Amino acid sequence: MKCYSREMKILAIETSCDETGISLLEQSSGGDIVLLGNALASQIALHAQYGGVFPAMAKRAHAEKIVPLIEAALSEAKLLQPEASTVGSDAIETIKGICTHEEELVTQLETFFNNYQKPDIDYIAVTVGPGLEPALWVGINTAKVLSTIWNIPVIPVNHMEGHVVTAAVTEQSTETGKSYLFRDLPFPLLALLVSGGHTELVLTKSYGEYQKIGQTRDDAVGEAFDKVARMLGLPYPGGPAVSKLAKEFRLKVAESSDEANPLSQFLLPRPMLHSGDYDFSFSGIKTAVLYTIRDLQHEVTEDEKLAIAAAFEDAVVEVLIKKTIRAAEEFHTQTIVVGGGVAGNSFLREQLTAAVQKKLPSVAVLFPEPWLATDNAIMIGLAAFARVQSGSMHTQDALTLRANGNLSITE
Repeated sequence: MKCYSREMKILAIETSCDETGISLLEQSSGGDIVLLGNALASQIALHAQYGGVFPAMAKRAHAEKIVPLIEAALSEAKLLQPEASTVGSDAIETIKGICTHEEELVTQLETFFNNYQKPDIDYIAVTVGPGLEPALWVGINTAKVLSTIWNIPVIPVNHMEGHVVTAAVTEQSTETGKSYLFRDLPFPLLALLVSGGHTELVLTKSYGEYQKIGQTRDDAVGEAFDKVARMLGLPYPGGPAVSKLAKEFRLKVAESSDEANPLSQFLLPRPMLHSGDYDFSFSGIKTAVLYTIRDLQHEVTEDEKLAIAAAFEDAVVEVLIKKTIRAAEEFHTQTIVVGGGVAGNSFLREQLTAAVQKKLPSVAVLFPEPWLATDNAIMIGLAAFARVQSGSMHTQDALTLRANGNLSITE
């Protein structure tokens, strides 16, 4: 991958679901991408009481947090410069015209422009989809305002492309902070994208050129984790909670002197494991868990919760692994990258790595750092830089930006 010929800075914005993220990244002429500033606000506590994300609540939370986070990220990057002037009436009308029905965001942006001058950045990268459209619009409208008033071009970014690139970079920590460098990987890459809203196998021919070869036909794997967690009385988000119980069960089995643990009776189906294609279906596993709990005819014990969690995680991970390996074989990919929130699942990481080493020893399996697997703005900035380096980067007139909740990575 070629390096950019000069230093450049990108302000990245991510508001696709329940994380408000702002990052400042700078690429040197040598190719290193330095994280200058990063600010993230999670809505997990807000949505946990409802067991899932409510789009209208997510939108309000993004609108409350996004301007303070921009200030925090710019401040950390030493790019927040005070300005003792008043924003003009034209700028105020621009803000109001873009952020209609978002009075709090209008007020915060007006105050922001009154207090600070234009920072030294080259581009604004913003997530335009997929995701929850009310949430996406907060980030997009903010990018529109910043771009119009500062006269800085906007790079529209696909959220899923962000998940692809997080596993394709190496991360280094220095005295001045974190930096990233794109690995010299042979294309095509095979990307397994697993999150609360998506489960996809994507053949990555280059950054910006994608072929979706398989996807879920119903629930995403992360969504299935959340639903099973609710059935077991576990908190939101469900993935970490289910995985914690599953790990505890496996440790108990390993430490037990019994050759066969009676709780291992909870065997669940592996939908579409032998379908002959690369599509997935996790709704059936979720239903099987529901029937398993119903058939117990008593309140689920703590030991049974452990066993059911392990049975569920075993089933979904087996399907993900076998389809991924078969796709890598068919398309002759030398690298598998895994992205999305479920990429942080330790059991998936261990089992997929071991299975690939056994079946395809010449193929590398790459995961992002667990903290980088969940939604954040760093991945949006990295996706923009990947496009710059591959020569496929394009900007868009800010006022024409639109949120697309169902945006495909192939668009």
